[in-house]
Amino acid sequence: AECANPRIRREWDSYSNDDKQAFISAIRCLQNRGSSGKYPGAKTKYDDLVALHQKLTPNVHGNAKFLLWHRYFVWTFEQLLRSECGFNRDLPWWDETKWSGRFSQSSVFSSQWFGALANVNGGCVPNGQFASVPVNIGPGTSTNTPHCLQRKGDAALTKNTDKNWVNACHNTAVYPTYKDMAACSEGGAHAYGHNGIGGVMGDVYASPADPVFWLHHLFIDHNFRIWQNADSARINSVNGQDRFGATITMNTMVYMEGIRPDVAVRDILNTKSTTLCYRYDY
Repeated sequence: AECANPRIRREWDSYSNDDKQAFISAIRCLQNRGSSGKYPGAKTKYDDLVALHQKLTPNVHGNAKFLLWHRYFVWTFEQLLRSECGFNRDLPWWDETKWSGRFSQSSVFSSQWFGALANVNGGCVPNGQFASVPVNIGPGTSTNTPHCLQRKGDAALTKNTDKNWVNACHNTAVYPTYKDMAACSEGGAHAYGHNGIGGVMGDVYASPADPVFWLHHLFIDHNFRIWQNADSARINSVNGQDRFGATITMNTMVYMEGIRPDVAVRDILNTKSTTLCYRYDY
């Protein structure tokens, strides 16, 4: 069943300044809420999300669970913004195809919002609303090495978030099934976006510690949704294997370790399901 009134995720450039500030304020709020205490090193509710990603990294990257788990992870983040911090707007996604090869020119990376990308030495982000927020989880699997938010922009990498790359992954002659498209997406615009932002975002385990992670994964989920919209069968079937070689089916479980309830793939394959209940503005 589909929900009656799906939330509409709106592209960053059409999102009002008031909405942008509400979104960032809600993230900052989550970064000031006490941790559940479940994860070593996590000091805040935001850290809990980073630590969950860190812990599950091998299970949810490099296999067919990647897009599915991250879809539910981003939704879980959204629910925490709403339940913990009173966020009441639509979620923004960022169309990286418009900014491929020039991420630093987007207002996302302005001092007004997420702070600069341009530090080529991978130094601490000097401005923006997250410049002073300590990163408590990572690097890698570390849980006791607080450090600053770092980026190391590389336009030669971010140029590969363009429409050509996205469309190539959706070419059924080359990538005929879900698992093929998902692997292309993960190794394509997904990887190039992460590594082209660099620093914390280039750390597979702890990348959600950079709040830009959410905008990037909203873009990746948007592309997944566009692929699904091209053929209605794609919201009713999956294939591929998990990390351990088990076949992914509609009954395969996706785990959030109690931050939100675990769900079956069938609950989240369609973004307009009663569980997720969202779509994108384009």
